[in-house]
Amino acid sequence: MVIIMNPDATAEHIKGVIEAITNAGLEAKVMEGSQQKIVGVIGDKTKLASVPVDALPGVEKSVAISKSYKLASREFHPQSSVIDVAGVKIGGDAPVIMAGPCAVESKEQLFEAADIVKAAGAQFLRGGAYKPRTSPYSFQGLEEEGLKYLAEARERTGLRIVTEVTTVEAIGRVAAYADMLQVGARNMQNFGLLKEVGKCGKPVLLKRGLAATIDEWLNAAEYIMNAGNPDVVLCERGIRTYETYTRNTLDLSAVAAVKHLSHLPIIVDPSHGTGKWRMVKPMAFAAIAAGADGLMMEVHPNPAKALSDGPQSLTPEHYQEIMDGIRKLSRFMKQERIQPMEV
Repeated sequence: MVIIMNPDATAEHIKGVIEAITNAGLEAKVMEGSQQKIVGVIGDKTKLASVPVDALPGVEKSVAISKSYKLASREFHPQSSVIDVAGVKIGGDAPVIMAGPCAVESKEQLFEAADIVKAAGAQFLRGGAYKPRTSPYSFQGLEEEGLKYLAEARERTGLRIVTEVTTVEAIGRVAAYADMLQVGARNMQNFGLLKEVGKCGKPVLLKRGLAATIDEWLNAAEYIMNAGNPDVVLCERGIRTYETYTRNTLDLSAVAAVKHLSHLPIIVDPSHGTGKWRMVKPMAFAAIAAGADGLMMEVHPNPAKALSDGPQSLTPEHYQEIMDGIRKLSRFMKQERIQPMEV
């Protein structure tokens, strides 16, 4: 439930509503809109059955939220959220770019990749220090040593760091080095992990599960937010379908759906979404055109020698080409109208 306050509601009116909610054993969250304030009610709304909510001073009306996810719902938070990650805003006017190798392989490889993605205009360096792999014999990452390299790369370039956390035990360690914690597709419904990253105090990038519905994805975000962390960014990275040509099926309709259902920013990962470097460029452009708030792309100094995801990794030259196109596309989309053609 959300309680919409009158535009002229005072601080005392809001305090009274909050007291009524908490006295009923529920949690209240206040959100400020451009015109009025909204008080969200978290918990079993039947506990408010005996409370005349709509009659409380300053209340315009109460509205039930139909979604199972509340905090992530646009009904609860009508204005789109902008998530600040160490000074970089995701969900604002310009798309944010996260780029780098799938895995941190060595200091030299990471520093070279960081210089490449920085020079072309990325704001984030992505790279896995902990790598959950399908095969136990595949490269699993450098773990804390890789985290240290990521932190050094940030000092050298100023790039923000986003990297994956795979276990509850590693959260504190990863949070000590990273600016943003990534919850990968395989852990999207690892509810214990979601609850704990909700307490870590760092923004979270939540990737969509391999076969997750949008409803399941937003409920996963709800776990993080309900644990106290409102700074969640969603990442569409493709879902598993019967198609075998691509690694996954990149669901760009999810961008439009999430924008309608939720206030959370959403970015797109065309590298994992397709599994083929040649397809990253058109899918990256399509994602921006669909309204995505940013992109995550895999870039490697030498994809042929990558220890992880080489076939979908961009060379520096292809990455630069995509970044040039994204800037042109973003400028075009900001135009208020398309000029009429001269006859």
